[in-house]
Parts: sequence; C-alpha cells; structure tokens
Amino acid sequence: MQRIAEPELMEDADQALAYAHADFSEPHDMFVALLRDRLDVPTEAADLLVDLGCGPGDVTMRFARAFPRTRIDGVDGSRAMLDLGVAAVARARLDERVRLCLARLPDDPLPEPRYDGVISNAMLHHLSDPTVLWQAVKRAAVPGAWVFVMDLRRPATLADARRLVETYAAEEAEVLKRDFYNSLLAAYRPEEVQEQLQLCGLASLVVEAVGDRHLIVHGRLEPGSQAS
Repeated sequence: MQRIAEPELMEDADQALAYAHADFSEPHDMFVALLRDRLDVPTEAADLLVDLGCGPGDVTMRFARAFPRTRIDGVDGSRAMLDLGVAAVARARLDERVRLCLARLPDDPLPEPRYDGVISNAMLHHLSDPTVLWQAVKRAAVPGAWVFVMDLRRPATLADARRLVETYAAEEAEVLKRDFYNSLLAAYRPEEVQEQLQLCGLASLVVEAVGDRHLIVHGRLEPGSQAS
C-alpha cells in the first residue's frame, strides 16, 4: 500500500482537545519503557532534552516523571496543542523542568542550541518531507547524544488499517478514529525510515519494528554526524 499523506499540523482547537483528552497511556508508557530498554540512560541523569513534535505534552511529562533530574523542552508547531500542554504541565507541577515552546520545523530555532538527548513521538508520519525531523535531530544534538523516536508504521493493506482502528480506537470519538486511520495510511515503513537515515547521515541509528503498529529509531549519534 502506498503512503497517503495527511496534514502536518493539528491546528483545529476541537481536534487538539479530542487528542489531548484521549487515552494514550498504553503507547506512551511503552515509549518510556522501550527507551529504558534500548538505551543506557541512567534514571538519575541530569540531562537537557528536547521533544520534537510534543503535541499536548503527554510523552514529555511521562518522560519527566521517569527521569526526575532531567529538564525537557517540548516544541510543536500547533498553538492549539501547546496551549493544552502548557496547562497540563502546570497542573502536574512540572513547569520547573518542562518547557513547551512554539516552533515550526525546519525554519524556527529550538529554545536551546544543543541537547544531550532528543526524543520524538508520532511526529514523523505527519511530515511530507521526513528529512525535516532527521535534520532537526542532527541540529539539536550534542556530539554523542542519544536519540529515541517512536512512530506508527504503515500497514500492508487498507483492511489492516481498519482492523487496527477497531482494535485500538473503537471507543474513541469519531474524530480520533478518523485521525488514527489517516495516520496509519501516512506512516512510513521501517525500510523507508532506514533510507531516510542513510540520506541524512544517521545510519548509526537502529530502526526496529515493535508490536503490530509501531516502529522505533534509537541509538547514539556518532561524532561528526551532527550538523555544523
């Protein structure tokens, strides 16, 4: 099945609210668990991180709780998403360590010039040009920084995509079911992501299919792979 692109940003307020109120605890907890399993990142590490495409900040906050000495900048291009995220961060009393900022890649600068680690969840499938994410990773990372990216992976058929929607989003609002279906069709496959990394000089990162609908990209950046 060929990839079918979807809009890059969730800027509609109702759509953002539905997304923020949805229960993503299973995949978002899996994000943190897989990161712990694949990367040697000590819980006590006092690192400065960036979360690219943070949306309303749920993964950002889960990571902050799991690594209580880290400071994290979440960036996203949707003001509607960020407004919900800033409120959630304040309610969670994480605003001393978590900062959410508006930045549209690739043009807008990140809040800090370089970071010790880069994470991203469910941003890649929104991009018509996937190199936007990988070049942002290179720009953001200090030499030897670690990287962990998780995203959907495109199913083989439309029927498979519909089955996944019914399996994981049957009780969600119609807007979320529609968005999940469209996101599955827009997602990349592991071999496509591997080609993207080769093109961007990030071949040291590992691409791995996990479960029935996700892929992860993880590793440390080799010295010299960052953008100057």
